[in-house]
Amino acid sequence: MKKAIILPLLASIIISVNNPVTGQTKPKAPVKPAKPAAAAVITPAPITDPILMTIGGESIPKSEFERVYRKNNKDSVYTESAIREYLDLYVNYKLKVKEAEAMKLDTSESFQTELAGYRKQLAQPYLTDKNVSEQLVREAYDRLNKDVRASHILIKLNPDALPKDTIAVYNRLLKIREQILKGTDFAKVARDSSEDPSAKDNGGDLGYFTGMQMVYPFETVAYTTKPGQISMPVRTRFGFHIIKTIDIRPAQGEVHAAHIMVRLPKDANDSVIADAEGKIKKALAELKAGQPWDSVVTKYSEDKGSAKKGGELPWFGTGRMVPEFEKAAFALKADGEYSDIVKTSYGWHIIKRLEKRGVASFDEKKGELRQMISRDSRNESSRTSMVNKIKAEYKFKEVPKAKDELIAILDTTLSNGDWDLTKADKFNKNLFSLTDSKGVVKNYTQQNFATYISTHQTKRSGSNPQVIGYSMYDQWNQDECLAYEEARLDGKYVDFKNLMKEYRDGILLFDLTDKMVWSKAVKDTDGLQTYYDNNKNNYLWGERCEATTYSFPNDEVANNFRKLLKKGKKSVDEIMTEINKTNTNGVTKREGKYTHGENEVIEKTGWKTGMSENIKFLSQTYIVDMHKILPVTPKTLEETKGAITADFQTYLEKEWISSLRNKYPVQINNDILQSIWKK
Repeated sequence: MKKAIILPLLASIIISVNNPVTGQTKPKAPVKPAKPAAAAVITPAPITDPILMTIGGESIPKSEFERVYRKNNKDSVYTESAIREYLDLYVNYKLKVKEAEAMKLDTSESFQTELAGYRKQLAQPYLTDKNVSEQLVREAYDRLNKDVRASHILIKLNPDALPKDTIAVYNRLLKIREQILKGTDFAKVARDSSEDPSAKDNGGDLGYFTGMQMVYPFETVAYTTKPGQISMPVRTRFGFHIIKTIDIRPAQGEVHAAHIMVRLPKDANDSVIADAEGKIKKALAELKAGQPWDSVVTKYSEDKGSAKKGGELPWFGTGRMVPEFEKAAFALKADGEYSDIVKTSYGWHIIKRLEKRGVASFDEKKGELRQMISRDSRNESSRTSMVNKIKAEYKFKEVPKAKDELIAILDTTLSNGDWDLTKADKFNKNLFSLTDSKGVVKNYTQQNFATYISTHQTKRSGSNPQVIGYSMYDQWNQDECLAYEEARLDGKYVDFKNLMKEYRDGILLFDLTDKMVWSKAVKDTDGLQTYYDNNKNNYLWGERCEATTYSFPNDEVANNFRKLLKKGKKSVDEIMTEINKTNTNGVTKREGKYTHGENEVIEKTGWKTGMSENIKFLSQTYIVDMHKILPVTPKTLEETKGAITADFQTYLEKEWISSLRNKYPVQINNDILQSIWKK
């Protein structure tokens, strides 16, 4: 069983845990300890949040128990029986965690590493600006409802380029833009000037695309530039672009299609082209003559992947297929309709529409969009906004001179990815500081940043080391601000604090229960054998019979078998061999032990020993030789290994809980307990 499944849910930890050894689920209340009424009573303390119980001296307030109860009981049934039953389970859970702490399992390196990993995941929602994130989701959805056709001209630029090189490229694109505004054809200029290799063929025309298909800065400019206009230069990770928005139309949605394809190699000669074209024409002619689509696909299509499924392709929308294919697929008016011959750069196609649908609703799409945005560069705006809030809250103060001083010593070894940390040995000035609500200042030094550079450097051949340094500083600065905030989440957000406690306790519970119960039950073979010996009468076979069943194709073969058997001149196996020589479907036999109701043919004998009459069942004839009736007897350990192991685990847990209750006295404040169900 994976920890990741149970850790987020205390219900899975307390109420039922899927056993990783046997695969079985423990009963809802595997152990029924003495009712709380039998425990010692404590006097409630005169505080706002009264103490419900103490376990081994640890006080547990009423609010903590109620919070966990509400979380794991969605219907929140506040009856005495429900509360008491859950209290038993909760106490057992707390006892196990307390024992894990006493064993110092929470101090092990593996535990700390695992918990830190979960913390990183749980902290993420608290380290982004939710307003910005939701705006990005809404913006992405709005753009999915529109398709944009745009052309562009690209001048490539390394992300680590020097300012002078950046300005040079920017100015170069300004001149190109001015040339187009004066009347030069955009496509011609794109073919002559663009460093996008596809521009030689398409004149910079990217066709239609929709939201989440382009890098964010490019997408934003394309959507916000009016059709017919040309944008100012915009920078992406590829370089600088100028963009001409040609058209914005309502989204055409998605289509589910199938196709028949005849491939056409790029270097095909006239003979190959003629053969391919002739083949696709034959396919179309057969379809028009009424031949089934699937049979024509099987006969002609050279797209082997889709041909196995009747030519079926995955759903696709704008910008996912080559323009000719996309246009033809969306032009089909009805499900089941197929196109004329369509030529693309891959060959010839006949396209059949299977289904068509519009853009899903916002509620249906928002979860997927959140996931996509979390992996997209546009998520940086949410991160940046959050960092700015952190800086404002914690009185961020920076020393630019100290930053410039350290970055100035960076050399080409950083570009090569082997910069030596010792070069910054003498640099110890503060770079920036954060101050918490209590006035405690945390300083981040040049040495801290130098260490970050040393451990995060990568080879960036040709990049300027100072540009790399400033970029790395910005990243480090953001990372440290977010880490500063993460370290304070427990004190700022009760929900986060509680969730972290659940994960912490869950890891401890899982590890210790595995050690004391699950794995122990498998490894302790002597203990398992003793448990079986003491309880084997709980694992009984019911009355069984020992029988041999013979099956025949009909009564004639069965009667012949019976006749030869009565003569007693040959053994059963010899008789079967003789019959099967002349009968393709002759006689077969099966020996075994059977319980009542297990075998329908056996049941028809009335459980009488000896050779039965002919029995007709499912077009076959059977004869059953009932050898003997076996009395009720215990199953062997191997025969009931799964059930015995599960019950042994339950026994081990019960004994363990009993010892823990002796080790850590449990005291319940019954007045406070009763106040929970008397609301």
